[in-house]
Amino acid sequence: MPRLLYSFLIYLLLPFSPLRLLWRGVRQREYLHHWGERFGFFSHPVTRPVIWMHCVSVGETRGAAPLISELQLRYPQYQVLITHATPTGREAGEQLFGDSVLRAYLPYDTPGAVARFLRHFQPKIGLLMETELWFNLIAGCKQRQIPILLVNARLSAKSAYGYAKVGQLVAQGLHNLTAIAAQTEQDAKRLRALGAINGGALQVEVMGNLKFDVTPPPQAAVSGEVLRSLFGKQRPVFLAASTRDGEESMILDAVAAAEIPHLLTVIVPRHPQRFDEVAQLLNRRGIHFLRRSRLEQALPESVNVVLGDSMGEMFAYYAACDVALIGGSLQPLGGQNLIEASAMSKPVLIGPHTFNFEAATELAIAAKAAWRVMDVVDLARALTRLYGDPELRQSMSWKALEFSTSAGGATQRIADLVGRVIRA
Repeated sequence: MPRLLYSFLIYLLLPFSPLRLLWRGVRQREYLHHWGERFGFFSHPVTRPVIWMHCVSVGETRGAAPLISELQLRYPQYQVLITHATPTGREAGEQLFGDSVLRAYLPYDTPGAVARFLRHFQPKIGLLMETELWFNLIAGCKQRQIPILLVNARLSAKSAYGYAKVGQLVAQGLHNLTAIAAQTEQDAKRLRALGAINGGALQVEVMGNLKFDVTPPPQAAVSGEVLRSLFGKQRPVFLAASTRDGEESMILDAVAAAEIPHLLTVIVPRHPQRFDEVAQLLNRRGIHFLRRSRLEQALPESVNVVLGDSMGEMFAYYAACDVALIGGSLQPLGGQNLIEASAMSKPVLIGPHTFNFEAATELAIAAKAAWRVMDVVDLARALTRLYGDPELRQSMSWKALEFSTSAGGATQRIADLVGRVIRA
């Protein structure tokens, strides 16, 4: 009964989905493409058995990259399919893997669209990243005896509270999973509390965070060196990475209060559709800025801000900065992944709201690879201290790199789990 009601609500909302895609397409034209896939219609040629992984957007796609590469290495007889929900995720998949994987949008979670998706690709196994519980999709896999795993699973206290309100539906979905690979013991406990026990998932194991296994691309350091030359090698560079709505104003206030001579601030919004919005904010404030897409020669000293409006350069941005703030954490949005910045050996600043990456954040703070800042005043103080003490920055850089390599191994453990399920 809970899933019938869930399906009924989705069917009620489905007629509005084209309007939503059109509205989003005004800001990001890629939303106007591949509409058929969102309703379960595909034209991809499938010539080999399929291992399918669902990665919603950029973060999940990058985080899954080591596992996808490992699965390609272990199972060359299989074709890997990556499904996404956003164009930026799809673009990240193309940048990382080119034509070596199939890419598609996961259809809306209606029984009909799910059936068409599974009938076309006929995956031998499915992997859902993190907290992607689509209940008709899971039920469709169960009905067709397609094993489906929840990997790199995380569940914040806030999300667990929300899921508990529809506990019967969630418990039913968890019961239909084949296995769960949780990031931490806390995540595993919350999933068990929601019903992933007693006839549910065959196993709920703690296997760590895949994102600790993400290694910077080979060209990242070189690209970062080129970017730093454009920024100015002698200028201090502060990176605000993956910023969300409302955070850019806070960052600009903190930078102004810190009064660091010649500081260049690089702001990279999380979502491409916000590039123009942030540009308008900078114009309103009278700040002399330049878009990254127009940066072709060394910046003049008069430019105070670079707007990072490019895709696929995050590692280069990290390599080119001295200190990185991880966005999504100054506002109550749960934060973003700080492991990539740490892997590039950069001191990390993180705001008070990190429930999406709670365990990794606490580990980084405990390792003295990251500092938590509570507000604009705190951020300004942290910038003043770090840019006034090169030895402190260097110490945090070493600790960040050490932290990023301290908890690896999730890729091998999850790949082993996939192997056990395929053999079974």
